[in-house]
Order: sequence, then structure tokens, then C-alpha cells
Amino acid sequence: MVPMIFQPYAAELKERVAAIEPRRLLELAAGTGVVTRALATIDDASSIVATDLNQAMLDQAMAVGTARPVTWRQADAMALPFADGEFDAVVCQFGAMFFPDKPKAFAEARRVLRPGGVLMFSVWDRLSENEFADVVTSALEAVFPQDPPRFMARTPHGYYDHERIAGDLAAAGFATPPRITTVAARSRAASARQVAIAYCQGTPMRNEIEVRDAARLVEATEAAAAAIERRFGTQAVEGKIQALVVVVEN
Repeated sequence: MVPMIFQPYAAELKERVAAIEPRRLLELAAGTGVVTRALATIDDASSIVATDLNQAMLDQAMAVGTARPVTWRQADAMALPFADGEFDAVVCQFGAMFFPDKPKAFAEARRVLRPGGVLMFSVWDRLSENEFADVVTSALEAVFPQDPPRFMARTPHGYYDHERIAGDLAAAGFATPPRITTVAARSRAASARQVAIAYCQGTPMRNEIEVRDAARLVEATEAAAAAIERRFGTQAVEGKIQALVVVVEN
């Protein structure tokens, strides 16, 4: 999933962070470190603290390593273990959609930001603007017509409404309206099957398939691969992906 959908936005987010030149930088929901590795290539003296709720994710990120030292720390975005005003910028790529209480998480980010500091995060746009995820979701509707798995639409692609995002930030105490930018990119894979395996077996979509019928995981994956092939061809494939980048000042 990293080269397919996350890497293009990691590079884009890095450039945005570099432009504001933070001295103390906090990353939320760092996962396996795709954004962290990009941030660590910024040629300056800023310190980076990368956090995630899942220690196993951080262990994998640490094993891969970064271009310069990073402080890794297990932390809940809704209860950050840092002092008030400790950071110049807080960044998060594709994590905010998973926060159980988004205003609470944003309020914590605001608390640890200095006055004038910046919260910057990205979320996926609606499912219809992300072609591979949309095609896979539709293919699974045919496999499970009575109860189709809707994880992609519900969660990764379920937090795209500008007014809702602005409202959650206001509820968190941010007085300045956010700047929300739509950023389109291209997702590429060596084959349709690679896309199907990534979405059906490499995301929580797998859990939703297996809850319905674990014995049909291969069937569901093959149906997704066939749908991708029909839409994008039998060789290397590429499709549109689209995200929102949200920037708000404290």
C-alpha cells in the first residue's frame, strides 16, 4: 500500500512542512513511518517526534530507519503525553479518519502546539474520487450482495466533508478557519491482482470479508482483481487517487 497510495502524499506533505520550517515537529499516527522517513530528509535542525498508538507499527518503522535521528514514541492521539505548547507543528497523514473522537484528538493537537503553531493533516476524499478503492468496493458488493463490506467507504473515505472537518476543528478550539486543499495523484501497481490483494487482504477490509465468510477471501480477492482488470487492463495498472490536505493555525 505504501508505494501504491501513500508515498505520493508523503512527498507532498514533506514539502508543505519544509515550507513552514518548524523547529519542533510532532507526527501523529506515524504507522510504519512513510511520512516520517520523508520528513527526516528535510535538511534542517528540526527535531521530530513520531508517534502511533500501535507499538508494532513503530517497531517496523524503527527497523526500516530514517535519514537522521527521530524520537519514536507510542502515544494515543486523544491523550498525548506532551506538555502544552511543546511543538511548532503537528502533522498526520491519513490517520484522522480513524480517530474515535476527532474533536478530542484535534484539541490535543492544539494543546501541544505553541501559539501560532500549525496542525497539518491529510484525509482521503470521497470513495468515488479514488478509483481502485471504488472498483474493489463495488466488486465486493457482487460477492456479498446481502451485506457488502463497506469499510473503505465508511472509514478511510468517510471523512471528506469540508464543513464537518471545519466544525470538528472549531469544536477543538481552533479559532481560525482551516485551509483545505484537494490534491489528486496517480496510484500505480504492477498488476490488477496486486491491487486486489492490497485492498482485500492488506487492509481492515479483510476483517469485514472474513466476518461474512472466511472461506470466501480468495473468491472476493479474485472478484476484485477481475473488476480491476476490466476497468484498467491486464498489464500494469494506474488509477486516480484524491485526498484533502487540511492546514489550520493555532
